[in-house]
Amino acid sequence: MFLEAGGEALQSCYQCATCTSVCPWNLVKEFQVRATIHTAQLGLLTEPIEEGNWLCATCKACEERCPRGVKIIDVWRSIRRVGVMNEIMPKALKPVMSGLGSQGNPWGDTRENRLAWTKGLDLKPFEKGMEVLYFPCCTPIYDQKARRIALATVSLLNKAGVSFGIMGTEESCCGESVRKLGNEDLFQELAQSNIDSFMSKGVKKIVVSSPHCFHTFKNEYTELGANFEVLHITQFILQLIEQGKLKPEKAYPKKVAYHDPCYLGRHNNIYDEPRKLLTSIPELELVELADNREDAVCCGGGGGRIWMETKKEERLSNLRVDQALEAEAQVLALSCPYCMLNFDDSVLNMGKSDLLEVRDITEILNSVI
Repeated sequence: MFLEAGGEALQSCYQCATCTSVCPWNLVKEFQVRATIHTAQLGLLTEPIEEGNWLCATCKACEERCPRGVKIIDVWRSIRRVGVMNEIMPKALKPVMSGLGSQGNPWGDTRENRLAWTKGLDLKPFEKGMEVLYFPCCTPIYDQKARRIALATVSLLNKAGVSFGIMGTEESCCGESVRKLGNEDLFQELAQSNIDSFMSKGVKKIVVSSPHCFHTFKNEYTELGANFEVLHITQFILQLIEQGKLKPEKAYPKKVAYHDPCYLGRHNNIYDEPRKLLTSIPELELVELADNREDAVCCGGGGGRIWMETKKEERLSNLRVDQALEAEAQVLALSCPYCMLNFDDSVLNMGKSDLLEVRDITEILNSVI
């Protein structure tokens, strides 16, 4: 069943345990990645509901260091897919799957409310001939705390005079998380719906706020015949600055640390653009976290974990907050909505709100342009 569900990578693993040694979860708890893979290899994994089978955040740290090049994320997808096929999954995921299937989003809200965040912004529906389709991600659309990402992005695009529009109610979740959770059929449905909508409108270039949307549109929709130019907002804003359409002019005299999101960094090798944006800001001092770039510690929100509860003492985002404070940063800069939710929560629950601000890069840029 695991092989039929896409777990061919199981056959390549030779049990060296490198994956277990580098998995970030082992910084906060014991997580025997190697043991689970071995059990699946033997066909003895009979309890897909076990916590460990839904713990992987797909950060790709293990794949980066695997000496055999095993696609370990595919292994976890296959294990979870067997669970989904047998209707066995954590209870928290059932309403998420239901909302994605019925309303095209994981937040349990209506499709019509995809436009609620645009109130007062005079945003236009995407039309053929526009330069860019802006795809904000379901998280800034439906979550009030993350909405500031989309608002700052729209402000920057307007300041640069970019011709852009949105899909509004015609768009659905990109499907990245649900695919990593093992519901391949639902992913295919969401992806095809988006592809059809984009193509019918003549979309050629898509700018996204979420690294998860970026990865999915750029690397996974191509499996279904899509061929769009996809840019993360940090890439696009850097282009606008280099073209002279935007210029950071106001001073930002703060010490800022940047957290590399897994799906922007390890999954897509985008490390320099966010840093170039931050260092373009007058008087901003960029400091590096203890683990950065390829070695960055995951926030814990990938692989569908953003929809599951994590015990306070096991939150990887807490470790990153501590690293930011150790670097004497005043601001933790982000470029991912999932990271924002996790870090906002960590700073609040750790009682560090007076010591560390959590800001998306677009927020910082919007304040100085």
